[in-house]
Amino acid sequence: MRIKQKPEDFSVKESYRFDEVASGRFRVYLMDKQKLSTFDAVARLRDAFGLKPGSISYCGLKDKQGRTEQLIAVDGADVDMQEPDLRLKYLGRTNKALSSANITSNRFSVTVRALEQSSLGPLNVAAAEVNRLGVINYFDSQRFGSLKHGQGFIAKDLIRGDFEAALHNYLAKPSELDRSEDAKVKAFWRDNWGHWDARVPFEGTKKYHRVLRSLREEPKDFARAFLQIDADYRAMQLFTYQSYLWNEGVRRYLQLLLPRESLFPMRYQAGSLLFHKDADPETLRVLRDATFPLLAPNSTFTDPKVEDAVRWVLGREKLKLSDLVVPGAERMLFFKHEERPVLSFPHKLVIGRTQSDELNRDNIKVNVAFTLPPGAYATLVVKRLFHFEYAEDTAEEIRASQRAHLVEQEQAEGAPSSRRGPPVRDERGTGRRAPAARGATGRRAEASFDEERPRASDRRAPARGEAPSRPSRRGAAEVEAPSRPTRRGAAEREAPSRPGRKSTAEVSETPTRGRSLAQQAEVEPKPKQEPAAPLGFREKQRQRKAAREVARAETEAKRPKSRKK
Repeated sequence: MRIKQKPEDFSVKESYRFDEVASGRFRVYLMDKQKLSTFDAVARLRDAFGLKPGSISYCGLKDKQGRTEQLIAVDGADVDMQEPDLRLKYLGRTNKALSSANITSNRFSVTVRALEQSSLGPLNVAAAEVNRLGVINYFDSQRFGSLKHGQGFIAKDLIRGDFEAALHNYLAKPSELDRSEDAKVKAFWRDNWGHWDARVPFEGTKKYHRVLRSLREEPKDFARAFLQIDADYRAMQLFTYQSYLWNEGVRRYLQLLLPRESLFPMRYQAGSLLFHKDADPETLRVLRDATFPLLAPNSTFTDPKVEDAVRWVLGREKLKLSDLVVPGAERMLFFKHEERPVLSFPHKLVIGRTQSDELNRDNIKVNVAFTLPPGAYATLVVKRLFHFEYAEDTAEEIRASQRAHLVEQEQAEGAPSSRRGPPVRDERGTGRRAPAARGATGRRAEASFDEERPRASDRRAPARGEAPSRPSRRGAAEVEAPSRPTRRGAAEREAPSRPGRKSTAEVSETPTRGRSLAQQAEVEPKPKQEPAAPLGFREKQRQRKAAREVARAETEAKRPKSRKK
């Protein structure tokens, strides 16, 4: 199955309310955006109209991958934006900034693609389970983008009081998934950390103007510089870590309430989640009424099982409740206690009629629509409905697929990538691109994800004439497709090193100027050769179809031919 292959495949509309005041200082707009996060859309509006940080309020964060409608309020200014990916519709005025209290619900419409007819039976069973049992109200992978992009939990640096590490992760940790100018800016400061007077040759550095100005005035005051980041972003870093603790605590809480056979796991960006597929009536009643806290130093507990789960997760993180503070910035950065329901129930769940999938040959698609309360994740409902075949793409798989797409784009355009090194000459004098230095980006959650997946060598090859079993998305690439050398690998094999010129591995071992010893120790050695990129999704689909056709042909060949009289 696949979701979010097109922006219109994932649609969300807010149901909202606000007190309209004709002379109010806040202008309220309905913002229609696609392929933009709420942070990105708000930042674009601020830059376009010269607004101050904090002048735009909103009810909640909406997914970047999709088309979404949400309410925003602009303090003391009239704005207008009518662009293909960002449009505003004026609704009126109010005298208060918007908050989550202004949302009543969210209506989602999700198109699920790359399905087979055999998926419809388990889908109907799962829909009945969701209506009866609800869905565990976890925070989904979108909340943990800092893990996918290699920044880790910035809140952990703040709890330790290491503002330099927190600022380094924010300002100087480029993501391999990011092809925008922002990644170039971060790469520049990674290589020039401490040289705050250096001139950045990219226009995207305007985003960090206040932070860099603070560093130029007080080069060693990293706490002051970190507090120049937008307040919403700073608060989000603490909330992201709170969300992780909540997920882990609820996972443990379910283990204390239910037997193992009533639970099943699903992978996500920060590890694994547990869902229940059945429960006795008494446990269901407890779960319906249960809440679990977003932890803060003043959190208290009335349920012994909740308290046991909190102690377990904090012990694993080597923390106590009293440690959830940011020393040196207690008044501006703090954890806030909040109770969150353990279950969410999708209302008006409708599964549409199946149609042929125009993006994936020989497959079908189906639309799923439902309404959720504020704060609940629609992607979790979809994953729960299709748990029998859903598999989360790891960051390594996403990076590899993007590298393959970039290579195809370069070959089509005939232009070299700006992210690769200068051309070098081989023995025949032909120009080749030097391999780009890349950092090791493996994370604990991604490593455990890969360890639990079956290896290609462990799978049984189909016998001659036997139809091959349907592998997983990743398995298809491992079983059916031989590994292909990347452009980088070819360059490393064919381009001889110049005399007196350091190799990529030798350069990566040289410590970066201006960076602290602690940060240099965290830098892992860069690999000499990049692993082969797996095939794209459509190529896998074509290979699966080819394998099925070969199997059918072999079966037909074995059948005895009827003789005509």
